[in-house]
Amino acid sequence: MMLVKKKIRCAAVTLCALLAVLVAAFGFHANSVGKATAAAVRPPVGTSMPILMYHSMLPPTTMQGTYIVSPELFEQDLQYLKKEGYTTIVMQDLINYVNGTGTLPQKPIILTFDDGYFNNYKYAYPLLKKYNMKMVLSPIGICTEQFSKANSDHITYSHVTWKELNEMLSSGLVEVQNHTYNLHKSNGGRLGASKRRSESVADYQKMLLADLGHVQDLMYQNTGVRMNTFVYPFGAISEASSDVIKQLGFQATLTCSEKMNYITKDAECLYGLGRFLRPPKIPPAQFFAKKINVIPKK
Repeated sequence: MMLVKKKIRCAAVTLCALLAVLVAAFGFHANSVGKATAAAVRPPVGTSMPILMYHSMLPPTTMQGTYIVSPELFEQDLQYLKKEGYTTIVMQDLINYVNGTGTLPQKPIILTFDDGYFNNYKYAYPLLKKYNMKMVLSPIGICTEQFSKANSDHITYSHVTWKELNEMLSSGLVEVQNHTYNLHKSNGGRLGASKRRSESVADYQKMLLADLGHVQDLMYQNTGVRMNTFVYPFGAISEASSDVIKQLGFQATLTCSEKMNYITKDAECLYGLGRFLRPPKIPPAQFFAKKINVIPKK
């Protein structure tokens, strides 16, 4: 009975995520429209840094939806990126470049997977090994904790376990980042890690510090990793979160805002990075030409 409740709880988190991403995309980032329009009149400065956002990965014969891509489509993406000369990097590479302790390849790109589904381990991870490419995985802390105890690997609803995370980390192809411990939901007027209207700034920051700090500790205890990037659930951002993010030592944040990033040597450019959602069914050439202006080689 407990396992069933846990499955239902994490499944509810997943369903909520699909609905709330739409809310976040059109609501929480409305203020950015004016800024983007003003910025468009000036040539962008810095290195182009496209970031893609994936979620669940399932064969076409199973559940399908806006936030589910097939392993076949993901493999086509990897093949296309290889052909076009892109090199996958992780957030630590980007941070090192900005801090002056590393370099970037000629055409860098970051592949991110939100929520930490077991099917990412089942389908995406083997393809990364096949093509020697990298991804950034951001699991929901409470779900990884629960499924590590449940010992249940189901492709449609399970989340990665500590054991599976450690296996992927040891490959050098997977990086893990913070996606909250238990804020990946819409509950009581709070969407994701956002501030409730009725909540004081002090209470909000205390809550956020506790949640993010808890999953930071859990990840370190179970994998030895200190995560350096915060991934906003649903892209729901509150201004009051900034102090907490920096207090916990995060050097970058990822949102759901669909935009190209331009990386400079200013550390502030790493906060509020945008990502392009990868929808199903659209062929790689069409998707990449539209989102990151890739002109296919002849």
